[in-house]
Amino acid sequence: MKKIIALLLAATFTFAMAGCGGGSAPAPSSSAPAPASSAAPAAPADNSSAPEAPAAPAGDTSTSPLAGKKVAYIMQMAPSDIFQMWSEYAQKTAEGLGMEYKAFFCNGSDTTWQDTVSQCAASGYDGLLLSHGGQNYAYTFLTDLLKQYPDLKIATFDTPFKDNNGETQKIEGVTQFFQQDAQFAELLLQYICDDLYPDKETVNILKVWVGPNFNSPFDRRQVGYEKYENEGKIKTVETIGPSDFNNAEASMTDVTTATLAKYKEGDIDAIWCCYDLYASGVYTALTQGNYKIPMVSVDICNADIDKMAAADSPWKACATTNWYYNGEFGMRVLALEMANEYDKIIDPMTKQASDWLELPTNVVSQDMVSGGSVNVTNLDIVAGPTYSDRSYMPTTDWMTALLGD
Repeated sequence: MKKIIALLLAATFTFAMAGCGGGSAPAPSSSAPAPASSAAPAAPADNSSAPEAPAAPAGDTSTSPLAGKKVAYIMQMAPSDIFQMWSEYAQKTAEGLGMEYKAFFCNGSDTTWQDTVSQCAASGYDGLLLSHGGQNYAYTFLTDLLKQYPDLKIATFDTPFKDNNGETQKIEGVTQFFQQDAQFAELLLQYICDDLYPDKETVNILKVWVGPNFNSPFDRRQVGYEKYENEGKIKTVETIGPSDFNNAEASMTDVTTATLAKYKEGDIDAIWCCYDLYASGVYTALTQGNYKIPMVSVDICNADIDKMAAADSPWKACATTNWYYNGEFGMRVLALEMANEYDKIIDPMTKQASDWLELPTNVVSQDMVSGGSVNVTNLDIVAGPTYSDRSYMPTTDWMTALLGD
């Protein structure tokens, strides 16, 4: 019965994940990337309206060992702000290395994602940068695909590999990378304990989380959360999550409102949210109920920033990665695979060559965004030096010559 419930939850998760991933998608326009279709691969992303990315040094890219190669970025979700940022820097990097680039957004459809991957492989693409494939099918699907196209190179983001028994697997030659989800939890709890309650020995937390085995990023965030619990720095008052995953934000408002009514003032010091879509519902409950309980969350989008910057907002911090850099990092990893330089693919966290990589995280606080005119595309102005740190970018001699670092 538990396994059946887990599978049902996983099936609904695609529709629930609409925060930074899909909830802030720009209105359709002639320049918006089209979704992939079952008939043919979609049109490439057009980033002409996005902020200008640093250009690679001018030069003859014909000297690149990857000159003329074709690569694609295939994203299971819709083209939201952060994924447009990703695509922009992935494209700049690919073209700086002399490659042809296209982006495909699948608007939350697992079927479209798999169809598009298959079509690109059949169309002769040399490398695929794949994002948000489902853990219940990605391993089997990609294993079978690479048997048919053994020369194809693949790197994946936020795409766990599990077999039919639910066991974690790897695919030879495929690099997986993720956000450092445990660090997300730790940095937010550090912010609560050190910045919000520096004089309190144990902080009482209302935890907004779903799991285990609902979603792998949530499970990895739980690892960081448990560390603070085990050290006695926090005490979990209660764990809550949406009651309706197809309407998660509104559901979280209702659940939070009902939960807060059970506690008296001072019982809950802060609210920790594993995901910003859920946090948005929590924010509504807090503001409508005039509660003065601070909250923090994982992930960020423009709507989150606006709510953090609002007068008397309870939303105190978000944890995020640099989404411009995420796209560049992914394309560099794919390029190194295509050049067969796997020893140059270095995990930013361990500093060792690996096929499992995690991207460093940052906290964006209310103080950083309260001045106004801040959005996800210009966070580097306020988020501090760690947000703009490029020292973890994988590279090699010929890549440095073409890209500048």
